[in-house]
Amino acid sequence: SQSALGTAIERLSSGLRINSAKDDAAGQAIANRFTANIKGLTQASRNANDGISIAQTTEGALNEINNNLQRVRELAVQSANSTNSQSDLDSIQAEITQRLNEIDRVSGQTQFNG
Repeated sequence: SQSALGTAIERLSSGLRINSAKDDAAGQAIANRFTANIKGLTQASRNANDGISIAQTTEGALNEINNNLQRVRELAVQSANSTNSQSDLDSIQAEITQRLNEIDRVSGQTQFNG
């Protein structure tokens, strides 16, 4: 009777039906398995979110590189115009060099920190 009272008080104070394996060994085993499954699923969810973040980071970098490449293409087409002066061509080349340097910077510095 004293043991039953102690068990009842322990359950009331903890809010749990099973506080130890002696309360319900099979129930404890099932609860432990569920807890392990929950922890595994929680980690899987974190991994999936990390994967999404990596993809978003990569997408942002690729969009930036693509924008720079499109501008380089525009400048290359513009440079083929026979009405450009040498000063115009020098300016075009300077911007192309700047864009290529920006591509190198983005590709070298883009990283996911999790």
